[in-house]
Amino acid sequence: MQEQYRTVARAGVHETEINRSRFICALAPAATEQEAQDFVARIRKEHPTATHNCFAYVIGADASVQKASDDGEPGGTAGVPMLQMLMRREMRYVVAVVTRYYGGVKLGAGGLIRAYGGAVGEALDELGTVTRQRFRLATITVGHQRAGRLENDLRATGLAVREVRYAEAVIIEIGLPDSDVESFRSWLADATAGEALLELGGEAYGDA
Repeated sequence: MQEQYRTVARAGVHETEINRSRFICALAPAATEQEAQDFVARIRKEHPTATHNCFAYVIGADASVQKASDDGEPGGTAGVPMLQMLMRREMRYVVAVVTRYYGGVKLGAGGLIRAYGGAVGEALDELGTVTRQRFRLATITVGHQRAGRLENDLRATGLAVREVRYAEAVIIEIGLPDSDVESFRSWLADATAGEALLELGGEAYGDA
């Protein structure tokens, strides 16, 4: 499993004009292939009169799913350069749709490749990217008298505190890198005089 991956910081749109053709790139994070396809369908619905709605998406931290469509442009001149730009920027869990309104001037194959790939690159620059780090999910169970201090200490160390629940005891959900599990276990025992219980759960990705 990948230790981390990069994705687009937020959904958004960037427009550029080349030889009177409008190229509108819509980018969004997508957790699944279905999410990516739904986004493509939505953009197509928003631009029903566009000449082309070409798309590319990469799903999986290891880029296990890669799809691209030229949507009527000459083969390999739209979806592929869009996908190549996403891969060159090491983007994952992301979908891009470039909508083209033809302006009357043919760009040629090389011009199209530059236009579609460039539209994605410019949109990424404008919207920004974030790195997600793989975390081990863990729960700490601790008595009420130690919980407040422990929660403050956890946040002060920069650990991802995901949730705090108050019941008979206090349950604090955190995320920590796999490599830190043993050292964290020791730190927790010292910080709570051995009173806290640490249970490891599954894995997830969070902001690095």
